[in-house]
Amino acid sequence: MLIVQKFGGSSVANLERIRNVAQRVLATQRAGQDVVVVVSAMAGETNRLIGLANQLAHEGDGQVGGASKGPYVASERAGDRAHERELDQLVSTGENVSAALLAMAIQNAGGRAISLVGHQIGLQTDATYTNARILGFSHGRIRQEVSAGNVVVCAGFQGLNAAGNITTLGRGGSDTSAVALAAALKADVCEILTDVDGVYTTDPRIEPRARKIQRITYEEMLELASLGAKVLQIRSVEFAMKFGVPVHVRSSLNESEGTWIVSEQKSLESAVVTGVALDRNEAKVTLTNVPDVPGTIASIFGVLAGADIVVDMIIQNASRGGSTDVTFTVPENDLKKAVAGLRSLELPGAGPMEILSDPDICKISIVGVGMRTHAGVASKAFEILARENINIQMVSTSEIKVSVVVHERYGELALRALHAGFGLHEGPTSSAA
Repeated sequence: MLIVQKFGGSSVANLERIRNVAQRVLATQRAGQDVVVVVSAMAGETNRLIGLANQLAHEGDGQVGGASKGPYVASERAGDRAHERELDQLVSTGENVSAALLAMAIQNAGGRAISLVGHQIGLQTDATYTNARILGFSHGRIRQEVSAGNVVVCAGFQGLNAAGNITTLGRGGSDTSAVALAAALKADVCEILTDVDGVYTTDPRIEPRARKIQRITYEEMLELASLGAKVLQIRSVEFAMKFGVPVHVRSSLNESEGTWIVSEQKSLESAVVTGVALDRNEAKVTLTNVPDVPGTIASIFGVLAGADIVVDMIIQNASRGGSTDVTFTVPENDLKKAVAGLRSLELPGAGPMEILSDPDICKISIVGVGMRTHAGVASKAFEILARENINIQMVSTSEIKVSVVVHERYGELALRALHAGFGLHEGPTSSAA
């Protein structure tokens, strides 16, 4: 078997943990498996490097990078690609350090290992700095080293664009590196080893009765990752689903079975609701007195798309005398940019359009492939929230998801109520055969 193992920043946070990882990797190899390892930067290192870049940027009345609660953010200077290029050059060094140290630790423990960085593993990306997308792998070097009996330790999070410049894949990009590499190598499994022992029905820090999910489908994990669950980066799940890579999320601190992320099987009935997610990085924007004519909505959301702002829920009210109201949600860290862009928008025939923003909201979502074949799930969720006297501001649904927007102060209460109301604390949880 060929196994790709990915170790996060907390697993390689110091030399003691790196030595422990080396022993674990060697145990896997000695059990007869070929092993390719992907590592993140040591815990806190990426933020430290971004902080250094920020100090320089502030001297020039700008800002580069950020460690906000939102996604990995690069430059706030529009079009400042020179700074973005150097930022990628800088932050990629964190993974390089981890990879080299782990290779040394494996060698010290009696194994054979070699570390490779982005261009050496052949990870090809587009030209988007700080949030590049993977275009392909030229993985001949990795196969050569594995065939020679080496553990190959790869620096995650980074690749090379067509111009030969280092690019990075955004926050959590080492997950994406690992799954994409597993797909390219046709690995038997991609193990994501971290400081948690699997995917839970919800955040155990909020709901202590949360239970570990034994098996979950790609679709459910994709929804949970997009809705605030932080176990896996959403792009890594997309890769796994597209190429059918079995992903095993498990603890790096013990040998316990974790959570398997696999394709949906039809041989067993799926759980109606598999998990509940809370996303605090949400803000609401309402536009009033919007002309209710063709092309208006396209103009509004065209401005947001041009600013690379992802819009989530959208509600348009019924027309009133030729005008309407439009409400939508955006990531909270994009709220100021969204409002600024909309203020510059001129709509033909528009009166005094008012822009109202509300950052004090959150999104609660229930997810489960069983919703496809069970009626009344949304109704039950609304009843549960009503019993807690929680007002619902917005609703969005799909085949396997129901999401509601509530005031931020009720987020954790809503999560616990839905978790209990759907019985997620009872018995083992498995949504796939």
